[in-house]
Amino acid sequence: MIEYLAEFISKNFPPGKVIELGIGFQTKVALKLKELGYNVLAIDWNEEAVENARRLGIKAVRDDLFNPRRELYRDAVVLYAVRPTPEIMGAILKLSEETRVPLVVLPLSGDSVPKALKLMNHKGLAVYVYNP
Repeated sequence: MIEYLAEFISKNFPPGKVIELGIGFQTKVALKLKELGYNVLAIDWNEEAVENARRLGIKAVRDDLFNPRRELYRDAVVLYAVRPTPEIMGAILKLSEETRVPLVVLPLSGDSVPKALKLMNHKGLAVYVYNP
């Protein structure tokens, strides 16, 4: 279950601001993290995805992860991405490095992830973590 990612984050990162990178229209993890007491901020380049998240009560802003407004990310306890497209992986890893904020990625099975990310298993879920 995809919500296991929220549980993984809650067991490994303190309460605070968490940022979903590229939320799209998959909001289950963000909603579960909100339920667990996290201050969730969703990021997407697609204004419709941002508006959808807002309608569901998730704070959301439009940003370009290839040219991010770094001030949005600096005070986060963790950045995370659910099934990011392969072409965005380098950009989110770079954002984590530059902001010094840990990154958690739940890729699509079969998608490759940068070697810097460490594979962890949570209830059968393949979760990748980068700690800058």
